[in-house]
Amino acid sequence: MEPIVEFRHITKRFPGIVANDDISLSVKDGEILAILGENGAGKSTLMSMLFGMYAPDEGELYIRGKKETISSPLVANELNIGMVHQHFMLVENQTVSENIIMGIEPKKRVLGLFPVIDLERSHQRVQELSTQYGLEVDPRRKIEDLPVSSRQRVEILKMLYRNAQILIFDEPTAVLTPQEIESLLEIIKGLRESGKTIILITHKLDEIKRIADRCAILCKGKLVSVLDVEQTTIQEMSALMVGREVSLTLQTTAHQRGAEVLQVENLNVVTADHVSRVKQVSFSVHAGEVLSIAGVAGNGQVEIADAISGLLPIQSGTILLDGKDISHARIRSRVEAGLSYIPEDRHSVGLILDFNLRDNLCLKQYYQSPYSDKRGILNQEAMDALGKQLIQDYDIRTSKANDTMVRSMSGGNQQKAIIAREISLGSQLIIFVQPTRGLDVGAIESIHKKIDELRAQGKAILLISLELDEVMELSDTILVMYNGSVQTIRQADQLTKLEVGEYMMGVHVDHT
Repeated sequence: MEPIVEFRHITKRFPGIVANDDISLSVKDGEILAILGENGAGKSTLMSMLFGMYAPDEGELYIRGKKETISSPLVANELNIGMVHQHFMLVENQTVSENIIMGIEPKKRVLGLFPVIDLERSHQRVQELSTQYGLEVDPRRKIEDLPVSSRQRVEILKMLYRNAQILIFDEPTAVLTPQEIESLLEIIKGLRESGKTIILITHKLDEIKRIADRCAILCKGKLVSVLDVEQTTIQEMSALMVGREVSLTLQTTAHQRGAEVLQVENLNVVTADHVSRVKQVSFSVHAGEVLSIAGVAGNGQVEIADAISGLLPIQSGTILLDGKDISHARIRSRVEAGLSYIPEDRHSVGLILDFNLRDNLCLKQYYQSPYSDKRGILNQEAMDALGKQLIQDYDIRTSKANDTMVRSMSGGNQQKAIIAREISLGSQLIIFVQPTRGLDVGAIESIHKKIDELRAQGKAILLISLELDEVMELSDTILVMYNGSVQTIRQADQLTKLEVGEYMMGVHVDHT
């Protein structure tokens, strides 16, 4: 049978790096093909060329046996190719229907003269599609009022509305609860059964094992293997991805819980537009403890981290770090008091994208000895030495080492840079928000080991993650948030993954 998509000798270069190196790969009509690889292996670049966001430097793309030049996403849409990006491309203050029909709005004429958008017809068509594919959404609701799983359904409906037959999913389960993941996997299976071809970029090997037919593995821009998923194991796939055996379960180091490092009492956070995001939240984190805050995206857990770090002002409550009140302290004062912060938004908060890697790695220490003298003159040699050490210790993949512009690095390597910088500060409290988001299985293993080491050293760790497997594996204590409030705080060994998921969805609340 003729493949529906063929990559023939595709090469794509960026300054200082070959993202895709002579890749030849075919996708069968009606299959689910998973694309695997480490961060920076070239997975998203390859799929972005199929969707018209990049043009290959060498090689050819064939769709349904015909050579095609896919110069833009509009051309991809005409070829019935759709893509759901990891970060959703939706307009928050518009309705579901308005987002779905954008750019191809159906028109009707008023008084036979004036063309206007036929919203009623759009609502009806969206409703039909959502029912047909089991993607239940209300066409008239605004995006800003929808939970993350419903937003994802809108993105899928956008593709289906445009008659896409080849569907590309980029990390589709990264922000979903276990229950929502189950639902999405069933939807993807249903799409295949209806005749769609699915290409799935994901780091979650168990999901690939459950729904994919084949997986293509990239390593440093090269295609190293194409496997029949049914005939291979998760261990084999992970080893091919990173070029070595990977431990998929963490062997925790012996550790003891010490004194309270962080105390949060009756914390309330209200946003600039007067929305209450954190309501009367209290908890503490001890030395040698990992306390994880679990919750569906948008339920206040990130605002808690931002309030503790000083990025968001608090309305009321107190925050104590080693007994010192930092509730209204400046950010630098909090850092100097012993706080490190790995933020959720690596681009606008974690890094200065147009600085080089050396400067980013020294951002929180540049004004101190040995990185500058009393006159404020920077010591480039000391900064260079710090950069080289952290690049080596954290396996940060770059094209020009310290001189690499951070904007040009892959998302996973940008994340490694932030984690390296924050841990190097030696802080007593380290806040991790989504620390392994977008990282490959080898990098995840490395970060989990690092968190375990830090706990064993007596550091207090506050972990905020949407990855329930990560929460269950790393935590000593789990706090679950729903709608800005604490649903439960329990010892990790007293909770199952399913129970945590139910608390996250507001099914249960502990009133103690």
